[in-house]
Formats: sequence, structure tokens, C-alpha cells
Amino acid sequence: MKIVFLDRSTLSPETVLRAPGFDADFESFDKTPPEAVAERITDADIVITNKVPVRAAAIAGAKRLKMIAISATGYDIVDTKACAEAGITVSNIRGYAKNTVPEHTFALILALQRSLIPYRRSVIAGRWEEAASFSYFDYPIADLAGKRLGIIGSGALGQSVAAIARGFGMDIVFSGHKGAEHIGSLYTPFETVLRTSDIITLHCPLTPSTRNMISDAEFAQMGQTPLLINTARGGLVDEDALERALEAGLIRGAGFDVATAEPPGADHIIHRIARRDNVIVTPHVAWASREAIQALADQLMDNIDAFAAGKPRNVVV
Repeated sequence: MKIVFLDRSTLSPETVLRAPGFDADFESFDKTPPEAVAERITDADIVITNKVPVRAAAIAGAKRLKMIAISATGYDIVDTKACAEAGITVSNIRGYAKNTVPEHTFALILALQRSLIPYRRSVIAGRWEEAASFSYFDYPIADLAGKRLGIIGSGALGQSVAAIARGFGMDIVFSGHKGAEHIGSLYTPFETVLRTSDIITLHCPLTPSTRNMISDAEFAQMGQTPLLINTARGGLVDEDALERALEAGLIRGAGFDVATAEPPGADHIIHRIARRDNVIVTPHVAWASREAIQALADQLMDNIDAFAAGKPRNVVV
């Protein structure tokens, strides 16, 4: 069998990608431009991709293709309809980021809540000497204890974030689906979460129903001038609306690990947003602890081995 990895560079160089448990010709590319996908997978039995789209035309030309192993959780980069019609199994990665993403989420929350970035910059600029005092109070600092954390997304990552929040003594609410009327006692209406939360953090997938789920109307409902944290997907938040909300003071700050385009072009709005003292933008690395990437790589090869043994797992299609 031939295995083709389209974008090995999406895993860190130190990550060990073990050989499959069966005879295979393994061809690996650091990157693959969209126009080269069809040619590179034409004789592949198994294709591995993280961020390189595999669309219907390329799938149609890959007559030997039996499996697409996605080295990530999200699978919108693969034409799942075409795979289903062609009898191609698609698998993804699950549960590997239950520590790294929540920890990154709280790194953003703490840095923003205590104004760590602007204080660091001011010390480097000489402000401490100018203050002629043991401390100065140029930027706001607030505790987490007693604050309400609104979590949108109650899966493994949302639950792990909640577990950390409990250690800080926070009041935790899980949001019901936007617009849902019958949500049960475990959830709080979406609008109430917006209105009452001191910090709102997103941990839900990007789907047609969640795209731009936070836009101008939602920012206007945020009654506590919250922090907004997004370590999930860029398209969940309307970035133009985010900039307007920051400008109008509807939120106290934002911590984003994602953007609508990754990498963002030089003129992308996220660069302008990131220059604000009350904003931290990181380059989609919340998932990328050493431990998490290695767990992902191990699970990826487990998925391939299971498929080859006739017992596919983590199946999307």
C-alpha cells in the first residue's frame, strides 16, 4: 500500500511519526499546494492531510484511494460527500488536546485579566524607573475568583476548561445553542451567557450554523464588558464586528488563537486587531504542546493501522 502525507510540516520536526504496522511505501511532502494534490495522490491508497484540502476532483482521479487520515480534528478540508460516494473511509483525531487547549485558554485569560503584556512592555520602556515607586497602576488588574465564565461548547475541551476554572473559584455556565428554546437544566440560554458572563470562551466546531455566531448583535448583548477568548475556529467570530466591539468598549479585551485566514495575509484585519494593548493573538498554537502533537501523531498511525486491519476507528465517513 502507498501512503502519501501531504503536509508533514504541520507537525513539529521533533514529533516522531512511527512507521505503519504493515508494509507500505510512505511518501511525505512538507507542503502541498492545492494544484498539486491530484497528482500527488493519484496512486495513493491512503492519504494523510492536516490542512491541505482534498476535493472531489482530486478524489475522482485517485482510483486506488481507500482512506483519508486527517491529522487533525476538523474535517471540513475533505469533501466527505465525494468520499462517501466513492466508498473512501475518512478518519480524524480526537481527544488529544484536552490539556493543551484549555491551558492555552487560561494563559490568554490570565494574561489579559492581569494586563501582563502591556505591563511587560512598559517595564522594558522604562516606565518603572519613571514611576519612582515600588509599583504603578497604568493598566487594570482583576481576579478570576467569583467571575462568571461562559463556555460555548460543552465537549471535552469545554469540560476541561471548566475544571480549571473551578480551581480559580469561578462561576461556570455552559451555553445552550444559539436560538434554542428547550435546552435542559445543564445549560444556560445563549443570550443569558452573553449578558451575564465576565469572560466568554469558545470551544465549538465551525459549522454553517456557528459561522459568525458572535457578531454585532451578540456584542451588543454583552452586559458585563467581558473578555472574549477564541481557541476554536476563526470563523466563529465576525472579525470586523470584533474590531468595532473593541473600539466601542463593548468588551474589555480579546484573546484569539485563530483567524478566518491562516496564515492571514499582510492586510488581514487580525493584524490591526492584534496591535491593541487589550488583545493577544497567537498563531493557532493552542493545540501544539509537545505532548499533544506526539499524542496526535501516535493516534494518526493508530487510525491507519486499525483501518488496514479491517477495524477502522475515529470514522467520519
